[in-house]
Amino acid sequence: MNHNELGKWGEEYAASYLEKKGYELLERNWFFNKAELDIIALKDNQLVIVEVKTRNSDFFGNPQDFVTPAKITLLVKAANEYIISNDLDLEVRFDVIAILKNKSQEQLKHFEDAFYYF
Repeated sequence: MNHNELGKWGEEYAASYLEKKGYELLERNWFFNKAELDIIALKDNQLVIVEVKTRNSDFFGNPQDFVTPAKITLLVKAANEYIISNDLDLEVRFDVIAILKNKSQEQLKHFEDAFYYF
């Protein structure tokens, strides 16, 4: 599986996991400028922005460690735009779903409130 296929697979896996947990998926791969919001969902009257990180090895660090401050800034700008353009009045939460997938394992970790902004 190449990098892009792995990423797509990871997003499908994450979306399926969230739906099973009772999240209502509103958007996938929503773009604003250079920022992409992987999954936008609704849960308990909160808008949940989910960044999905899929890796085939944790050799270079855990998948969630690749969510950098610059990436967070982009995610926040995009989330803000989504809220304004859809005229939403909801609390916002940023989650990270880290997936490790290779021949020997398939592991998903869900970090709720991974970082704060609002």
